[in-house]
Amino acid sequence: SFRGLLNRTSVPRDVVDYIVYGTVIQEVKTSNVAREAALGAGFSDKTPAHTVTMACISSNQAMTTGVGMIAAGQCDVVVAGGVELMSDVPIRHSRKMRKTMLTLNRAKTLGQKLSLISKIRPDYFAPELPAVAEFSTSETMGHSADRLAAAFAISRLEQDEYALRSHTLAKKAQDGGLLLDVVPFKVPGKDTVSKDNGIRPSSLEQMGKLKPAFVKPFGTVTAANSSFLTDGASAILLMSEEKALAMGYKPKAYLRDFVYVSQDPKDQLLLGPTYATPKVLEKAGLTMADIDVFEFHEAFAGQILANLKAMDSDWFAQNYMGRKSKVGAPPLEKFNTWGGSLSLGHPFGATGCRLVITAAHRLKKEGGQYGLVAACAAGGQGHAMIVELYPQ
Repeated sequence: SFRGLLNRTSVPRDVVDYIVYGTVIQEVKTSNVAREAALGAGFSDKTPAHTVTMACISSNQAMTTGVGMIAAGQCDVVVAGGVELMSDVPIRHSRKMRKTMLTLNRAKTLGQKLSLISKIRPDYFAPELPAVAEFSTSETMGHSADRLAAAFAISRLEQDEYALRSHTLAKKAQDGGLLLDVVPFKVPGKDTVSKDNGIRPSSLEQMGKLKPAFVKPFGTVTAANSSFLTDGASAILLMSEEKALAMGYKPKAYLRDFVYVSQDPKDQLLLGPTYATPKVLEKAGLTMADIDVFEFHEAFAGQILANLKAMDSDWFAQNYMGRKSKVGAPPLEKFNTWGGSLSLGHPFGATGCRLVITAAHRLKKEGGQYGLVAACAAGGQGHAMIVELYPQ
């Protein structure tokens, strides 16, 4: 993604003042993946880089960190982005095995080593896989999504219909040449990937045959109405307006205002967009009617539909948000019209940049002025941002 950004923008590598990247499942050898990727892409070794993690909004945090550095006068040019390698996540030994191996490393005599080895039992070798689960509640995100859908009385059919909409719109956008931000990548030992390869419009009949993925046997969340995990990386070039114009660039969009929110990670894990949207609108002095395009992260179809219901509920606003009235639900004709995470996939650390740049491209294509990006994240957190099209 770094090289793709450099090729498309022709920005000189030594002009970049700072690099911030987001990631969620860290590889120990490249824990500061921003620095390692920057060196691998040929950036100057004098350019500092750091990595942030905030679950599904990690690259959102990377972007807003860059915005903050520019606003503070620390930098003029920042590259922000995110990356996730879901096909090769680090798998750990069990705690018992790790402790034994570390003790073994310190053992001095052969007798001490043999004594430790003799204590190893078969269950020590059971691996520990990273789980999409809350540390504080031990509940998987899929279970949370199922409970959320039930709480808002969202049926299996409604979720499947929304998921089918996402895939259908993504296929239409892809066939129409609108998803042009994918940089071809040669997968070692396989073919070159030149477009999103998870877009699969199905039928409600086929989707209806799938069994519940989390709450069995009566759950409504399935593999078909959940975002799928995929490899992916994203990068975005941020500059002060003065610097961009001085360098001869015409910006695509302004990143205007943003907010982060946090709620209870048990019952409100996925409601970040509902809480963040009214706050960011007030911060920017806008209303829902001013927004021309909406780009929300689609973790689950049930999560999207629950947020839309919550945003359209005076009762929810008054009882949970301390607000006098609802903010209102985004109209679907303006909402994720080029597909979303359900159809494009969700590489955790990379999704935020995709949402922002898609909002900018939709604004340009549709002649709108303001876009609203929002996302939920593990830990009961959320984010919303206002994107404004640069005057054409």
